[in-house]
Amino acid sequence: MKFAIIKERKNPPDRRVVFSPDDLKQFKTNYPDAELVVEASDIRVFDDANYKAQGFPVVQDVSDADVMFGVKEVPIEALIPNKKYFFFSHTIKKQPYNRKLLKAILDKNIEMYDHETIVKQSGTRLIGFGRYAGLVGAYNGFRALGLRDKLFNLPKVENLKDLDAVKRELDKITLPNIKILLSGTGKVAKGAKEILDHLKIKEVSDALYLTSQFTEPVYCMADVMEYNKRTDGKVGNKLQFYKDPSGYQSNFMPYAKQTDFFIAGHFYGDGAPYLFTREDAKHPEFKINLVADISCDIDGPVATTIRPSTIADPFYGYNPKTEKEVAFDDKDAITVMAVDNLPCELPKDASEGFGDMFLKHVIPAFFNGDEDGVLKRAKITENGKLTKRFSYLQDYVDGKE
Repeated sequence: MKFAIIKERKNPPDRRVVFSPDDLKQFKTNYPDAELVVEASDIRVFDDANYKAQGFPVVQDVSDADVMFGVKEVPIEALIPNKKYFFFSHTIKKQPYNRKLLKAILDKNIEMYDHETIVKQSGTRLIGFGRYAGLVGAYNGFRALGLRDKLFNLPKVENLKDLDAVKRELDKITLPNIKILLSGTGKVAKGAKEILDHLKIKEVSDALYLTSQFTEPVYCMADVMEYNKRTDGKVGNKLQFYKDPSGYQSNFMPYAKQTDFFIAGHFYGDGAPYLFTREDAKHPEFKINLVADISCDIDGPVATTIRPSTIADPFYGYNPKTEKEVAFDDKDAITVMAVDNLPCELPKDASEGFGDMFLKHVIPAFFNGDEDGVLKRAKITENGKLTKRFSYLQDYVDGKE
């Protein structure tokens, strides 16, 4: 079987790649019979020479490969019929802007495997860039704080070599006495926590956070059952909430009254209560004045996130009284960081971490008969049709959604 690393063609350019040269070498070491090829690229964080140095052919045409590995959506005109493709298709939630892409995948008889659909039997994702989104998102939040309040001037992550360089910059700053809330407990939240812990910010319990004042910066990591509660007053159940959140309401306001800086690292499911609404943000006791929304659901659970921001221009302000966008450092603003492609700022580390996960969880399935069902669960399309697991997308493909 022949595997290809494909060139990223989506704009704006994404410098990440599924396998670094070292990870690709490990792939070959683990599976000597695999044939591996790299499509030439002038934007990838690892240049063509890095792959050639490891003995891999770098070519202009990969159409003779069986399996294509990419990161972002492949433009329709670049899709090669009758191949297996792995990339983030952004179609499984029926995203309107990619309906034509999924239709083209079906028309071209492509077997599509979305990185988001590579999951355990329980449904937990096996691979992703979540940790790096959390790392960069938290750093960007502190960068906004320093610029807005003229406390310190952290450089952009994209101008730093790697994660070690990011952490060295954080070592230079001194934080004011603020209270920080981090929502979530998954890979994104753990990435953000890595930054908070590197800064040696003291972690405190929910009970202390909600009832005490401190003489040093502190943070609280809140799980979904802490900022949501059952409407009937009974004790909530996390698994039940994920299956059906309809019997729950937000319990976020007690935190909002105690928080200066909110880092949104949670997963937001369909039908779940909003954390805080625009009306909540108007409340005289609503204290949050800085939001790093790593989850970045527009007009969703975090009311201040009214649009995504960009790596080039990462911050904006939200005026809770007018519900309008203002300058990020406006005196009446809640400062918002809502970059929706954060791992792109740390392409080397993100690619290396992603490749490690892919080698561990996905590649063995090609050589062991998919004994754990990883490929079967991840496959969206086959023989020009949606697989049973993804048949719910048929209305979307047909344009009826």
